[in-house]
Amino acid sequence: MAYTKNLNELAQQFIADARAIAAEGPMDRPRLDRIKIRLMDIAARKGLWAEDDFPAPSVEEKQNRFLIAKDDSGLTLYLNVMQPGKVIPPHNHTVYACIAAVEGAEQNTIYERVDDGSVPGKAELRLREEVDLRPGNALAMLADDIHSVVIDGTEVIRHLHFYGQPLESLDQRISYDIEAGTCKVMDIGAKTKT
Repeated sequence: MAYTKNLNELAQQFIADARAIAAEGPMDRPRLDRIKIRLMDIAARKGLWAEDDFPAPSVEEKQNRFLIAKDDSGLTLYLNVMQPGKVIPPHNHTVYACIAAVEGAEQNTIYERVDDGSVPGKAELRLREEVDLRPGNALAMLADDIHSVVIDGTEVIRHLHFYGQPLESLDQRISYDIEAGTCKVMDIGAKTKT
C-alpha cells in the first residue's frame, strides 16, 4: 500500500484525541461534537484517502470498509467506500459514532423511537432530521440514535466512520423496518478490510 506514515500518525493522533475527550466523562453531545470536528479535519485531507490505496468495491459488492486505526480501548476508525445505490436501513449503533465525508454525498435520515420498547420485535419511529452528508460536514450520534443511509447519484463516496467500539463487536445493533413497525438484531454487513 502506498499510504504513508503521515496517514498512520494522523489516524493515531485522532484516536488519542478522541480517547482523551472520552476520558473526560460520560459521552454526551458536546464531547462527541468535539470528536466530530477532529474527524472533519482529517476527512478534509482528501489525498490520504485515494482510490489507489482504498479501492472502490464492485458495483455488485456496493461497500468496502477499511480499518484505519484502533486502540486497546476499542476506539476504531474506518474508511467506508460505497457505490451509488447502497441503502442501509434504519439502525442504531449501541455505541457513539461520527461520520465525516471525504468525497461524495450520502443522505442520512435521523429518527427517534416513539414507542416504549416494551413489545419485543415491535418499534415505531418518527423522522427527526435529514442530513445531506458531504465534504465539509459530519454527523455525530450517541449510542441510541437511529439513522438510515442512502447513496444516491452516480459517484462513489468515501467517508470516515469513527466508533467507540469496533463495528465487528457490535452484535446487538438494532435494525428497524418502518413500514412493518418491527425491529431485529442487525447483521454486521460488509466485512472489514485491513
